[in-house]
Amino acid sequence: VQLVESGGGLVQPGGSLRLSCAVSGITLSTSSMNWARQAPGKGLEWVSGIYSNGNTLYLESVKGRFTISRDNAKNTVYLQMNSLKPEDTAVYYCAVGGHRGQGTQVTVSS
Repeated sequence: VQLVESGGGLVQPGGSLRLSCAVSGITLSTSSMNWARQAPGKGLEWVSGIYSNGNTLYLESVKGRFTISRDNAKNTVYLQMNSLKPEDTAVYYCAVGGHRGQGTQVTVSS
C-alpha cells in the first residue's frame, strides 16, 4: 500500500485548500479511507472517513467546512477544506488499514 498526500500549504483564516491522496496497492472503491491530522505538540487526530458504501463521517469541529470524496478512476481521495481556522494547522495524513502517507503540512495564519 502506498499513500502520497499533496495540496497542503499556507493559507489565511477563512481560506480553502484541497488535499489529495494518491492511492496504490488497494482497490479504492472497496476500501475505507480516512484523513487524520497532527497539530504541533499534539497527538494524531482522526478528521474524516469515507467508507466502501459511500458513507462519510467527520470530526465535529470540521463538520460543514470539510468534505471528503474519492475518485475511483484516479485512485485518489480528496479532502476539501473551506473556512479554515488557525486551529486547523497540522500535518494531514491519508490512512487506510494501518498504513498512512508521509503527510502534507497545512498552516492557517494571517
